[in-house]
Amino acid sequence: MDLEELVKVRARYDAEMRRDARPDAAEACVERVGGVVRQSVRGPGWNGVLWSDLDEETADAAIAEQVAFFGGEAAEFEWKLYGHDRPADLGERLRAAGFVPEPAETLMACRVADLAALRVAPPEGITLRVVTDEAGVDLMMAVHRQAFGADRPDIRQQMLSMLRNEPERIEAVLAMAGDTPVSAARMEMLPGGSFAGLWGGGTVAEWRGRGIYRLLVAHRARLAAARGIPYLQVDASDDSRPILERLGFTPLGTTTPWLRQPTS
Repeated sequence: MDLEELVKVRARYDAEMRRDARPDAAEACVERVGGVVRQSVRGPGWNGVLWSDLDEETADAAIAEQVAFFGGEAAEFEWKLYGHDRPADLGERLRAAGFVPEPAETLMACRVADLAALRVAPPEGITLRVVTDEAGVDLMMAVHRQAFGADRPDIRQQMLSMLRNEPERIEAVLAMAGDTPVSAARMEMLPGGSFAGLWGGGTVAEWRGRGIYRLLVAHRARLAAARGIPYLQVDASDDSRPILERLGFTPLGTTTPWLRQPTS
């Protein structure tokens, strides 16, 4: 992907996935308020700011408005900040307002056509299992606890909502060693959208380094190709970025989750 295409793809991503974002669950609401696009959901789910169009004059007031709104709506909310967002010191303004950054990730993209023909043989003893129900989601959550060391009830709720209400928007898969789940990943899609998002790819420690992550990426790429989606997108950790670069993904920038607890 050359520089000209990179700039166009990032602009397309900002427009479709951030500025004009759609809710990630039936229970969620996405709305634009001034220079901010936010998602809110009562009960379990992801709450936060997806996109902003701010400057030095408007940023602090917009931050204060979101803090006030989410303080009564959620136990925690996230401002998803991208490296090209403005003003340039927006991260420091969030810090001053009580937000705490999680580790930065690399926003990466790849043409689906470049990966759809990739053939990766499963490692010996590994089979793939498509997740279609709550039992499968719970197996994925068990893998995530082992791989990432944390529970994510918001992700569990989001997956269950999609599988129940919009199954065409999600493809979730487990890598199984016999009856034991050892890796899990999902792909989220929007009908008519340009991007399929790869999320949650994680493998338990003793099964890493055997090509399972690569297998799950290739599997999802073929599914995206079958749906006519032109691009794959990943928020890549430092661990997954080198693997993705070898597969042909290109960095589009950085993204940092800034988290804030309510004041009351």
